[in-house]
Amino acid sequence: MRWRGRRQSDNVQDDRGEGGGGMGLPGGFGRGGRLPVGPRVGGGGLSGIIILVVLFFALRACGIDPMQVLTDGGSGSGGGQVTQSGAPANDEMTQFVSTVLAETEDTWNGIFQAEGLKYEEPKLVLFSGQVRSACGFASAASGPFYCPGDRKVYLDTSFFDQLARQFGAAGDFAQAYVIAHEVGHHVQNLTGILPKFNQMRQQMSEADANQMSMRVELQADCFAGVWGYYTDQKGILESGDVEEALNAAQQIGDDTLQKRMQGYVVPESFNHGTSEQRQRWFAAGFKSGKLSSCDTFNNPI
Repeated sequence: MRWRGRRQSDNVQDDRGEGGGGMGLPGGFGRGGRLPVGPRVGGGGLSGIIILVVLFFALRACGIDPMQVLTDGGSGSGGGQVTQSGAPANDEMTQFVSTVLAETEDTWNGIFQAEGLKYEEPKLVLFSGQVRSACGFASAASGPFYCPGDRKVYLDTSFFDQLARQFGAAGDFAQAYVIAHEVGHHVQNLTGILPKFNQMRQQMSEADANQMSMRVELQADCFAGVWGYYTDQKGILESGDVEEALNAAQQIGDDTLQKRMQGYVVPESFNHGTSEQRQRWFAAGFKSGKLSSCDTFNNPI
């Protein structure tokens, strides 16, 4: 990925060194984490899946049409940049994260503008150890996550080392996919999908809420693919980059994670999507570059 020398976002807040030990709320980009009760969603780490699967059993839907998630959404207007409370360090990882975030800003500003809407750029908070968000405390073990309550993405970059060492998903575009997935949740928040889901799940059965959660997560994967399409159009991607993202999607599928962590799979507990599903929906967004390709609510997943 040819990211060096490109614009870096001003929306990165560096809170590393302010955290400590302790347990945070579970959530997860790829470890069976739960969508937020109130304002927390998605995320990235990969450990603790057994506990997270059990905790997610509170979130399933009871006879509610998934198509309702796409209705009654807001336009997501307003905002702009948020004043930083901590200037990011100038290390290479921070530069990389800031550049990827800037690329997502360019993409989603353009897409929203084409629809006559204003894109509110999210803040990305770098942390180490643990962090307090509007969704409560989270530990590094929770991995990357998005909090709708403060419209921020939270990232402990040590997750990328874990992704490479323990799960064989190395590469800068694999890392960019993680960030783009969380930004995809921000897009869902702005367009009313996450608020609608939070409202609906108060009446959800366990089985249906897991299904709904999968549709939300797979759409975020597809939105990451849409971002990848526009990034590729700029000539930023290099040979092997797409394969890095697809490999990451493979490694963090619910079935692959459960088999690795506990030796067997429990399909009814899936809440992010199987490896095949995550790869397929990322690829759908990447191939078309169209949001219409990301309708996980009206199509089989």
